[in-house]
Amino acid sequence: MLILAFDTSSKTASVAVLQDNTVLYESLINIGLNHSEVLLPGIEQACLRTGIKISEFDLFACTIGPGSFTGLRIGASTMKGFMLATGKPAVGISSLAALACNAGMHSTLIYPVMDAGRGQVYTACFQFDQNGIPEQVEQESIMNPGDIQYDRHQKMIILGDGVVKYRDVFPAMTGKNITILPSSHQYIRASSVCFLGREKYERKELLDADTFVPLYLRSPDAELKK
Repeated sequence: MLILAFDTSSKTASVAVLQDNTVLYESLINIGLNHSEVLLPGIEQACLRTGIKISEFDLFACTIGPGSFTGLRIGASTMKGFMLATGKPAVGISSLAALACNAGMHSTLIYPVMDAGRGQVYTACFQFDQNGIPEQVEQESIMNPGDIQYDRHQKMIILGDGVVKYRDVFPAMTGKNITILPSSHQYIRASSVCFLGREKYERKELLDADTFVPLYLRSPDAELKK
């Protein structure tokens, strides 16, 4: 199975190509440009490097939130375009679940924390199942980083750009049971979106191009200002 996956939920963008269990190509784009300027060129480069045409992919996968309103809208629009143009299936992946994959397979709880802007973060809780898939055990939420409450008696891993940005808050939460991963683990990888996407495809949890919308968790900045 050939899978094309991409992430546009945060400041970075990522594109990956998976063939069965092998990652053929992956890129992380972090040059400060709008996702509308880098996503399609990034996908074009992935196709060029792998020699695979868009029409040859069996499945498309992308993150559908939570995350940047503009980024998610660009990713969703691109996904819908591919679905309508090729007739191929597609799946949507939680950006927090994809970020949780950076922790590697652990029996401990995983808390990905994404910067949500305006002094807030997106977070949820995951635990890996026996197949190495992060299963969500707490609902996604948006909150002030200082309001997050962790059980210090429970072993857990915390990671993400929200931890990096609010590093002055999270050290107070450290303890023998809490591990905060370094900044090298803060970026969502499209290869993780590939593997999670394949698992969703096997469960037949497919997107409908006419009805699916990203998970925003709050209204866009423009609407709030209005």
